[in-house]
Amino acid sequence: MAVYVDEAIWHWHGRKWCHLLADSEAELHRFAFSLGVQRSSYQGPPRTGKPHYDLTAWERSRAISRGAIPCDRQQIIAVLRQVRGQVRGRARPLVAAAEMAAG
Repeated sequence: MAVYVDEAIWHWHGRKWCHLLADSEAELHRFAFSLGVQRSSYQGPPRTGKPHYDLTAWERSRAISRGAIPCDRQQIIAVLRQVRGQVRGRARPLVAAAEMAAG
């Protein structure tokens, strides 16, 4: 299983933020917990079909050092589409989606 982070470009409350995604919700929660990220940073069903955590730029650096795959905008969009498909019941490997988006 893999975990992914996009670029920390979203400004909110004086910080830059990014998104943490994973091949499965269980892996996403496990990885976020290992980083010490609060569960309140999770956004997922039923509010959204794109399960993810919001991370600060500092948390992003820690996530990458622990094995998260950094993704650019195109790659993270491909991963989000796959996550949305999995939430709807169409499981596919996300690493392949990120690699395809990278070209």
